[in-house]
Amino acid sequence: MERLAYSQALRDPMSMERTNLLNMAKLSIKGLIESALSFGRTLDSDYPPLQQFFVVMEHCLKHGLKVKKSFLGYNKSLWGPLEMVEKLCPEAGEIAASVRDLPGLKTPLGRARAWLRLALMQKRLADYLRLLITRKDLLSDFYDNSAVMVEEEGAVIVGLLVGLNVIDANLCVKGEDLDTQVGVIDFSMYLKNDIDDYRSGERNGQIAAILDQKNYVEELNRQLNSSVHGLQGRVDNLEKSNSILIEELAIAKNNIIKLQEENHQLRNENTIILIKAQQQLEVTQVDVDVELDTYKQSRQGLDEMYNEARRQLREECQLRQDVENELVVQVSMKQEMDLAMKLLEKDIHEKQDTLIGLRHQLDEVKAINVEMYTKMQTSDDGMKQKNDMITRLEEKTNQITATMKQLEQRLQEAERDRWTAEDGARKFKHDFANKADSLQKQIAQREKQMQQLETDLKIEKEWRQTLQNDLERERDIVAQLSAEAQQINGLKKEFHRLQDENSQLKGICEEQEQALEELGCKLSESKLKIEDIKEANKALQGGQVWLKDKDATHCKLCEKEFSISRRKHHCRNCGEIFCNACSDNELPLPASPKPVRVCDTCHALLLQRCSSNAT
Repeated sequence: MERLAYSQALRDPMSMERTNLLNMAKLSIKGLIESALSFGRTLDSDYPPLQQFFVVMEHCLKHGLKVKKSFLGYNKSLWGPLEMVEKLCPEAGEIAASVRDLPGLKTPLGRARAWLRLALMQKRLADYLRLLITRKDLLSDFYDNSAVMVEEEGAVIVGLLVGLNVIDANLCVKGEDLDTQVGVIDFSMYLKNDIDDYRSGERNGQIAAILDQKNYVEELNRQLNSSVHGLQGRVDNLEKSNSILIEELAIAKNNIIKLQEENHQLRNENTIILIKAQQQLEVTQVDVDVELDTYKQSRQGLDEMYNEARRQLREECQLRQDVENELVVQVSMKQEMDLAMKLLEKDIHEKQDTLIGLRHQLDEVKAINVEMYTKMQTSDDGMKQKNDMITRLEEKTNQITATMKQLEQRLQEAERDRWTAEDGARKFKHDFANKADSLQKQIAQREKQMQQLETDLKIEKEWRQTLQNDLERERDIVAQLSAEAQQINGLKKEFHRLQDENSQLKGICEEQEQALEELGCKLSESKLKIEDIKEANKALQGGQVWLKDKDATHCKLCEKEFSISRRKHHCRNCGEIFCNACSDNELPLPASPKPVRVCDTCHALLLQRCSSNAT
């Protein structure tokens, strides 16, 4: 069989190379583990077995590489397949990025050597190479079909690399010249002699110590299994208690249904109360409408009285017009009297006396008018005095009319005397022809005096007209004030009555509002109880959604981005993720009696519920 295998190896040199590389990998990995255990501390880059291990791994990765053409010639580098690990495992991206950023590396071979050292320090070399050899479709672009990484020997080497996870290595890649190193295998390290046998005995003792540690770990594993069984029993007890809590939850649901029925009954009672209140409001509205109708009727009566007073005013205006017409007639008669007075010298003196008396009377009328205006502005008592003064004025006007009648009588007598005088003048015309000039002068003087008398009469007429106008205005004002006083008295009575009704309606509304507030308090208490029961149910069933750390990049409340200084914190009530500033609160929850971290929103909500439950 050995000869057959040897003959096959002679026929296929690639298989011979694969077996040699596999044996060298076994020797280098075994020697590195044994020497590292005997060394007893962290390995550095100057450790010879570690250097030989990297040389052997470099030969294994270079075996069967395809030669690729480029602008500078042919290229055969193992950095290409190692760079593909970044696509298969995102965690390897950090190693690839750090290798690219190293300033001293200029060749792909140097980058590959740095990648191997960083993966060994990370203790993920076996994992990365396992992912690489499982993708035959990717390896076919870089390796031949008979390469170590494509055949079964590659899987064996990757399995051997798992044992290197027990080694701690601290390699300085930045200052080491990895581009110009020559990878030569030193076989003298793996040749056995007496000293090596002695060392192998020590190593066997160390391996026995490691096996003892393994047995100790297995014993610990058995103890952990027993503790797991105990925890399983506790879990069963918790499930039983959970079933009991579920039954209590069903009872609580029944209580909630009863509370909902009571809430429905309270709502029905509330609707009945509202209907009654609306009926009472309708009755009061009907009463208000009736009172408005009576007010309109009374207002209509007042309007009729106002129209009657207006009609009387029109009649008085008509009478005044008649009086003015009579005055016009009197003026015409007075003009005739003026013609007669030119011939009467004796009657002039008497008329002057009467005019002086009339002027005194006019002065008195002016004084009385001024007093009447002042008293009208001061008080209501002055109104009575003005009425008295009006009566006095009326008496004086009557006196004036009487004097006017006397003047008319005198004018008639003067006319008679004038006729007699004319007769005498005809008789004595010839006798008094010489005295005509003197008489004409006297007549001219008398005409001037008559003109003055006419102006005085005009002034008197104007004063009389103004007095009559003032009397009429005052009468109108008195009538309006009396009507407004009556209206105000009626409005005051109606206002007091409406105030009484308004106070009664306010009392009814306040009672209904108190009843509604009591119903609202009961409803809010029932809602809070229902929410507490729901939260207890969620806490028992584990219904809250616990947000994962990778799903949250910003604080849900302040929306600030998380960083190294701004850490993530879960709210134990809602399960969302917040920053420290938005979740710096602690409160006991139904699921945990001890105070736990909660967000600001849940903190305010829980405090409000606690305060409402306390009230």
